[in-house]
Amino acid sequence: MTNLLLDRLRASAPSRIVTVASQAHRGARLDMAGLDGRGGVEDWSPLKAYGRSKLCNILFTRALARRLQGTLVVTACLHPGVVATAIGDRVGGVAGFGWRLVKRFLITPEKGAETSLFLATVADPAAFDGAYVIDRRVARPDAAALDDEVGELLWSESARLVGL
Repeated sequence: MTNLLLDRLRASAPSRIVTVASQAHRGARLDMAGLDGRGGVEDWSPLKAYGRSKLCNILFTRALARRLQGTLVVTACLHPGVVATAIGDRVGGVAGFGWRLVKRFLITPEKGAETSLFLATVADPAAFDGAYVIDRRVARPDAAALDDEVGELLWSESARLVGL
């Protein structure tokens, strides 16, 4: 979707692209052979898939920032915190019970939105271009998220899979 909006974003620059990632990316690894869903990911679980998707969000943000250099379109990603959303409300068994138990101790959706809103409205977003942000500060993501070669492979394969 971002790629489909790029011409509009460039034309309306200065503009911003804010992507929600997560600390769940830490420890995640990509198997490029499994991106199309036809195999290659033998240790699949919902949590591992979530972590991989958030790793992809960071790699995407960094690759997009490289492509948009000099255009006044700033792109950043963030960790919103562990937010008490409805994501686990309908999960059964022990996992669902655990979610419902800890949910009351998590931050509110409003608090979780603060860094997204900050990145969308900060007066000078240049310091955040291509960055991973936690609590309004640039943070260092996992080493796997800094692998620009994997980011470029992910970009190319993603574009191919969606017909761009």
